Amino acid sequence: MRKHRAGSVWMILPLYLFTLIFVALPLLYVVALSFSTANGGYGVNWKFTLDNYKQILEPVYLQTFTGSFQLALTSTLIICLVGYPFGYFMAKLSEKWKKRAMIFLMLPFWVNSLIRLYGWMIILQTKGLLNHVLKSLGLIEKPLRILYSYPAIVIGMTYVLLPFMILSVYSSAEKLDWSLVEAARDLGASPMKAFWTVSF
Repeated sequence: MRKHRAGSVWMILPLYLFTLIFVALPLLYVVALSFSTANGGYGVNWKFTLDNYKQILEPVYLQTFTGSFQLALTSTLIICLVGYPFGYFMAKLSEKWKKRAMIFLMLPFWVNSLIRLYGWMIILQTKGLLNHVLKSLGLIEKPLRILYSYPAIVIGMTYVLLPFMILSVYSSAEKLDWSLVEAARDLGASPMKAFWTVSF
């Protein structure tokens, strides 16, 4: 038993070392930097100061912070509204369609991120696919400037993070005991109430 535990410790030790070196130590270094001051070019003066945190209340930094928070909130809301139903109904599919949906979901991960970035640039640019479709449908007269705008960032963040939301919901919904939902329906709950009180 002790040999088994010792073997398990040695197996997991590289993961802990990797996390410590490449995640924890850089974060601690960034925290330490936040209490120091810049010393000319690339140097750092390690004298303790809170001036960096006082600057947060300056308009330029406050605007950046509120803009980032708004972007995160908007992206999260869209991802939840799209990802939750997708993952939930994906869990209710037959095994054949589950596999197909999973392949469809994993396709973006098989493509290089740089290629995906250029793909979105082609779609969203002034002479891109989206503007061409909108003009063909008669919805716009002049091309829209979407690229490098707030909506483009929201689209990009949604595209990147949506699969993670879907997979999280799918893994939870697949483990759900659907007989509890059926029991709720048999006891008189409406479909919406059964979903809200049992599934959600």
